[in-house]
Amino acid sequence: MMSDLSELDVQNLRHLIGGYDTSHCKMKAYADEATDQQVKQFFQKAAQSAKENKQQLLQFLG
Repeated sequence: MMSDLSELDVQNLRHLIGGYDTSHCKMKAYADEATDQQVKQFFQKAAQSAKENKQQLLQFLG
């Protein structure tokens, strides 16, 4: 599928993937530091969502 993508498409995908990776790491760190259970769950869900989005985008490069 990657052969169907232009160089700009690939660059944009890498940029988005990097952003989701950063978001995942930050949200996970926030969740780890949270003491309130609702706040912790909010950040855990956000981290999981970012991870899933990153994995979906990675499929375009595979």
